[in-house]
Amino acid sequence: MEPIKTFKGKAIALPIKDIDTDQIIPARFLKTIDKQGLGKNLFNDWRYLEDGSPKPDFLLNQPRAQGAAILVAGDNFGCGSSREHAPWALMGYGFKAVISTSFADIFKGNCYKNGLLPIELEEPVHSELLKLAGGDQPCEIEVDLPNQLVRLPDGRTATFPIDAFSKKCLTAGIDQLGYLQEQAAAIAAYEAGHLDRVSTL
Repeated sequence: MEPIKTFKGKAIALPIKDIDTDQIIPARFLKTIDKQGLGKNLFNDWRYLEDGSPKPDFLLNQPRAQGAAILVAGDNFGCGSSREHAPWALMGYGFKAVISTSFADIFKGNCYKNGLLPIELEEPVHSELLKLAGGDQPCEIEVDLPNQLVRLPDGRTATFPIDAFSKKCLTAGIDQLGYLQEQAAAIAAYEAGHLDRVSTL
């Protein structure tokens, strides 16, 4: 995983509430255990016609979406079934963060484990970002994970919550297994001491 600290990126808006994981990445694409290539299937059923050609009116097929790193979505993003393929597909497209007013818990956990940052903002700021990111002019915002800030184009900032463990892992670029591996020396020392304590009983 790449560490997430402070980055700037183009934001685009998909102002639809209750986008479930089957819309993010349909179930027929879940057979693979390889993350590579899933970006082309992101929002597949909204993005392509039956013959496989792009729908010109869908957001990701429009020129303004090219190079976007931040998706501003509607409330309750990532609801529905559990699948790690959902954050894989979003990251495969190029997104580093998704902004909403709320996320489904399992989806949010999968994001943290895979290096995609889910950012929850209060409704007034989120509503403003939806307008800015959905407008005709490019919208670039800055994300500062160490300080848990989003900086709007006009320089104003908004804070977002994240638990300490997920923040530590994301800023270090490690998953849960990586965190445990970093504790190998401490674990070995504890185990050695534990054997001494047991032997004296």
